[in-house]
Amino acid sequence: MRIGIFVSETWGAASSIDEVRERARRAEALGFASGWVPYLPWSLDAFASIQAAGEATRSIPLGTAVVPTYFFHPLAMARQAATVQAAIGRPIELGVGCSNVAVISMHGLPYERPARHVREYVEILSAALAAGASPSGEREKAGFVQYSGDFFKLGSIYGTPGTARPGRLLVGALGPQMLRVAGAYTDGTIATWADPGAIARGVVPALREAAQAAGRPAPTVAGVVAVCITNRAEEVRARAQAEFGFYEGAMPYRRMLEVGDAKKIGDVCVIGDEEAVARRLRAYADAGMTDFLAAPLADGESTWQFTAERLAAIRL
Repeated sequence: MRIGIFVSETWGAASSIDEVRERARRAEALGFASGWVPYLPWSLDAFASIQAAGEATRSIPLGTAVVPTYFFHPLAMARQAATVQAAIGRPIELGVGCSNVAVISMHGLPYERPARHVREYVEILSAALAAGASPSGEREKAGFVQYSGDFFKLGSIYGTPGTARPGRLLVGALGPQMLRVAGAYTDGTIATWADPGAIARGVVPALREAAQAAGRPAPTVAGVVAVCITNRAEEVRARAQAEFGFYEGAMPYRRMLEVGDAKKIGDVCVIGDEEAVARRLRAYADAGMTDFLAAPLADGESTWQFTAERLAAIRL
């Protein structure tokens, strides 16, 4: 199991662009497998953050987890992702998802048939990314993307000078319909608020079945997990429960609790000393997770850097 880390704040106050750069440099120096940025209503733009992080580092893979599909036309997202990739000189991991009805409605947009919407979206996104670059920027050498679905009907020239196809395309998915989309049409999923039991019983079977049926390779099973390395585990867990407990009333997060072992959201968080955290990491690996995406939960002395340094030292 690969261990990545968020280099832009996920739970607390938004990171500044300088903080993103510095955390990315630190994550690379510590040997993390990847660095990630979220797309949140109170944060910096995910693609701008990836570019800043990429220009401050040399080789660490960087990704988004996840960019809401409803906010961007798929061709616009493909172009933006490819342009950022050209700027930093290496592939980026592109995590996209439908977000949730509360976030999308805040922007005055309809939230309708999300699984179908995401399926059409990633089909167009994949077609655009596969259409190829136009190295010279000449219009006649650009590709063409055509699609007719329930949500999207288009026929468009598409090309991005000097770029190549980004890295993995992943879908934020928890429910069975979205997991089928992720398995059948992309490289895998990014799950959130899922404990090892939920990964083993709720995510992996549906995702792998869909990938196998579509003739695709074994899918990526990534998970965003709040992590705090601390000797005050119960106190920090109680704070996490108070802060994040509202997720328990929302699908599909509630389903993850129903199929998993945790009784409440606070129990999903990976909180404790190095030994306790190492046990949870091994449990996630045994459950079938391929990429553990740590989102440090700061608490007093347990800062982002403190947790990152100790997490990087854990050997599974």
